[in-house]
Amino acid sequence: MRSLTPLLPYLRPHRRVYVLGGVCVALGSVFATLGPVAVKYAVDAMREGADWERIAQWAAAVLALALVQAVFRYFQRRLVYDAAREVETDLRDDLFATMVRQPPAFFDALPTGDVLSRFTNDVNAVRMALGPGVMFGVNTLTTLALAIGFMAWIDTELTVWALLPLPFVSVAVKVMGRKIHERSEAAQAALADVSTAVQENLAGLRVVRAYGREETERESFGQRSEAYVERNMRLATIQAVLSPLLGFLLGASLLILLYVGGLRVARGTLTLGDFVAFTMYLGMVGWPLVAFGWIANLFQRAAAAMGRVNAILLARPAIDDRNADPGGRPTAGGIAFRDVTFRYGPGLPAVLDGVTLEIEPGLTVGLTGPTGGGKTTLVSLIPRLYDASGGRVEVDGRPVAEYPLTALRGAIGMAPQEPFLFSDTVRANLEFAGTGGDAITTGEAAGIAGLAGDVERFPEGFETPVGERGVTLSGGQKQRAALARALLADPAILILDDAFSSVDTETEERILDRLRDYRADRTTILVSHRVSTLRHADRIVVLAGGRVVEEGPHAELVAGGGWYADLDRRQRLEAEIESA
Repeated sequence: MRSLTPLLPYLRPHRRVYVLGGVCVALGSVFATLGPVAVKYAVDAMREGADWERIAQWAAAVLALALVQAVFRYFQRRLVYDAAREVETDLRDDLFATMVRQPPAFFDALPTGDVLSRFTNDVNAVRMALGPGVMFGVNTLTTLALAIGFMAWIDTELTVWALLPLPFVSVAVKVMGRKIHERSEAAQAALADVSTAVQENLAGLRVVRAYGREETERESFGQRSEAYVERNMRLATIQAVLSPLLGFLLGASLLILLYVGGLRVARGTLTLGDFVAFTMYLGMVGWPLVAFGWIANLFQRAAAAMGRVNAILLARPAIDDRNADPGGRPTAGGIAFRDVTFRYGPGLPAVLDGVTLEIEPGLTVGLTGPTGGGKTTLVSLIPRLYDASGGRVEVDGRPVAEYPLTALRGAIGMAPQEPFLFSDTVRANLEFAGTGGDAITTGEAAGIAGLAGDVERFPEGFETPVGERGVTLSGGQKQRAALARALLADPAILILDDAFSSVDTETEERILDRLRDYRADRTTILVSHRVSTLRHADRIVVLAGGRVVEEGPHAELVAGGGWYADLDRRQRLEAEIESA
């Protein structure tokens, strides 16, 4: 149960509600346990031949006690359940806030389905413990204590006999509870695996269908689903043993009561009313015996779930800005890489190996090279999506770690090769990063990005929904939308990472012409394999094997006869063949 300790800060703001709810639970239990007392006197009155008026008074008392109990039960549910929902909301909000602060490397090792499972199933398991678990836990404890107290008031010796099986309950709950916890963790991990499979297949549905892998994926999902069922069946087996076991112990208590209590009634040392009331109290004790197993299961599942949730809550971002200058913000856009090395993990080969490169403010630099040369990795170090393994990355003469992340990333506009669009309108996607004040309007950004004509043909213009991940747009439209989004942020540094790969060369040429005025006072990095894109740069850098192997203007590199010259020659030949 130590896994539930991190919940204490979440419970503290709601402690008064929980205390008030606990009082309502306790009072409800008090009035519930007073009912058998009224029944006792009513039965004894009937046995003594009392008049109907007296019997009616005791019946009215039973009804009144039940009514008051119902009122307290209503308020206990409202208070405790509402508090549990509030804690659930706070926990899920903090979980989301922690997730969005994590760098991409964090998600490289954590499947999306596993994350979704923690947000939904695990957080819900915690809520069930803090709501029904707490309410029924307090209810069973108070009911158990009061019922045993009244049983002792009626007949102490009979109480001892009837409760002889009770110590075995704690042993059963302790032993079974440990197994429930272990198997619950395994079941929740299997559910995360199933969620991952669903998420990946939905996201990659077109690829699955394009390669005709529906049957293979169905079989793979079936295996994961069977594993989830198998682990849940193992959990259900323990739960199935626990409840009957507790029921057997209750039956043993009832058997003792019938024998010992029956003898006492026959001998006249126990009234019939006492016996009836005692039987009712034993039934009240029986419910906690059974409920303890269910409550223990709730808390064991919650402990397993909170352990998984807490693993994320305690994960400190590998990239943070605790040592940053609060007032720091890039303005000019100068960039410097000083002997930068980078690995995606310990023991993995270096993606970047001693890269040294300076980009003056306002300069447009083309970045190219063989696939896998480290181009995307290099530009990802500027907004600190990853941190360099060695060396230093500077912006405006200061290490990037000295800037607050929001300020650093707010000064950078990125248009990636594979843009992500939210399930919202065109306008909402374009204005996602902000509008940059009065520097440029949404319509102007769409115009520069070559998207304005497409928007005019959309049924609702900028208010047209794009569907999940922008499914209603073509690849080129998505890239142009991502470019417009980057422009609207009014950044000091503009990074276009192969942002025209899905756009034809003519459209690309028009976009770059429109961009010329926009990027005149901004540092721009054009990552591309197209010479038609790179020739617009003031300087071109060729990155191969994680190192800078060529650097200079287009004409100089073409004349140099190196890798870039070979790229230019091949693309010219391809253009001639196409034109022929």
